[in-house]
Amino acid sequence: MVQLHHNIEILATVFFSCALIHTFATGWFNRVAARYHEGSIAENFLHFLGEVEVVFGVWAGIFLVSFGLLEGSANAIAFLEGLKFTEPAFVFAIMVVAATRPVLGATSALMDRVASIVARGTGLAGAIPFFMTVMVAGPLAGSFITEPAAMTLTAIILQQRIFRHKCSPRLKYGVLGLLFVNVSIGGVLTPFAAPPVVMVAGNWGWDLSFMMANFGWRALVGVCLNAILLTLAFWRDLSKMPRPGVTKGKSRATTPPAWLVVIHFAVLTAIVVYAHHMTVFAGLLLLFLGITEITREYQEPLRLRESLLVAFFLAGLVTLGKGQEWWLRPLLENASDTALFWGATALTAITDNAALTYLASQVETLGPGAKYAVVAGAVTGGGLTVIANAPNPAGYAILKNHFGAAGIEPLKLLVAAIPPTLVAVICFLI
Repeated sequence: MVQLHHNIEILATVFFSCALIHTFATGWFNRVAARYHEGSIAENFLHFLGEVEVVFGVWAGIFLVSFGLLEGSANAIAFLEGLKFTEPAFVFAIMVVAATRPVLGATSALMDRVASIVARGTGLAGAIPFFMTVMVAGPLAGSFITEPAAMTLTAIILQQRIFRHKCSPRLKYGVLGLLFVNVSIGGVLTPFAAPPVVMVAGNWGWDLSFMMANFGWRALVGVCLNAILLTLAFWRDLSKMPRPGVTKGKSRATTPPAWLVVIHFAVLTAIVVYAHHMTVFAGLLLLFLGITEITREYQEPLRLRESLLVAFFLAGLVTLGKGQEWWLRPLLENASDTALFWGATALTAITDNAALTYLASQVETLGPGAKYAVVAGAVTGGGLTVIANAPNPAGYAILKNHFGAAGIEPLKLLVAAIPPTLVAVICFLI
């Protein structure tokens, strides 16, 4: 790993700040693009700048070019080759597999059964039973199938079964904010599923029993409370919405057979098991692409473009995030436990929470209370922005077309995510 000179670290922070500002300005770029002739170079370029998924990748590219000009291309290449891009590659692989029709169909059918039981037991009307089932079971599944997979599945189910109905902008942003927060905290029941926990679990000796005793029950309470509160807030909208049924339009002949569903879940499981071994899960993905080609009559078009854009976003975040250690580490070393919790919650909104906890794992002087505080703060703040948690760009990419020409506005997302974040804060401070 190349040791960055301080002037390069400052440069990385400048471009990181530019990327943050750009993230909040994407809606403006899309509105300006609408003034130009459709299909023109200007319109296409402005729409490109308005894609949140490309922001950090573009600014990371500008940073690397600047790095090469200042320090030489050899140093820039050595720096790039020293970075770990396993997580972006894993998110790409898991999104492609999780978004296939056999996986989605089986997951939706399971959600339908649970929702039917809830509806019969409670007498709740409309989409309320299904919505609550999805917003609780989906995020909590992230503790076992990893958060990126849970985000992908939950976002697509919401897209197909909730967002396709007429929804108010307030409801859409409320659901998106809840989705991001619940996925962020819902993956901490185990030590291997949430990126910010994975970064520290090995170094700090956090096993399954530790996670369940210290994080798991709090996450379970937080996820359920958040789902209930949002349902109550939009009770009228959800009760008037027809009960979501199985998506129609596919004949029985093209319904994926059981053996194909089993193969898909086997590949999904294998990719999760080998999530830290890029060469293994990349090979599994290539094998899977061959399977989908052979069985294309049972498949929808693969979400390769969306998955690649999300991976590009995360790769840019990894590249620029490496240069933020010079100012983040002193903050972590000198803060009290309470300050660490609130600081981690706030900093997560502008930095990837896994990067934050990774830096914390390198600080040897942190006590047990400080370790809990920084991880709890990182996961509670993981829904505030699209960059706060690695799975968020996946949900963003899947649902953004339901938010009009300007797309998802980061400030509105932030406002919508504050209430469920506060609920999570209370749960993790108990």
